[in-house]
Amino acid sequence: MTDQELNEQATAKVQLAFAAKVIGLVGTLVWGYSAIVNRINTLENDIVRMSHELELNSEFRTKWPRGEMGALPADATQDMNIEHLKSRVDKLDDHVDKLRHGNNGH
Repeated sequence: MTDQELNEQATAKVQLAFAAKVIGLVGTLVWGYSAIVNRINTLENDIVRMSHELELNSEFRTKWPRGEMGALPADATQDMNIEHLKSRVDKLDDHVDKLRHGNNGH
């Protein structure tokens, strides 16, 4: 082999090594870019989801106390108990008034 042939082979090896490094670098950059884009898309989807949940929560927060979204079964039971107690208190008030003023209301 002559010096020229050895020089050409060495140049070819250097070019192949450089090409392999460039391909590796480009592959790494593409992978990194796709990972960043994927993460940004995930964050955007999370923001959209949170915004939707925030709207629903705001609607619930304003409509629930007004009774526009229904009531809990426990609320209905409490309301019935309160009505029952109210009628008992009214009867007791009448009884106390009768005792205080006598049976004829004087």
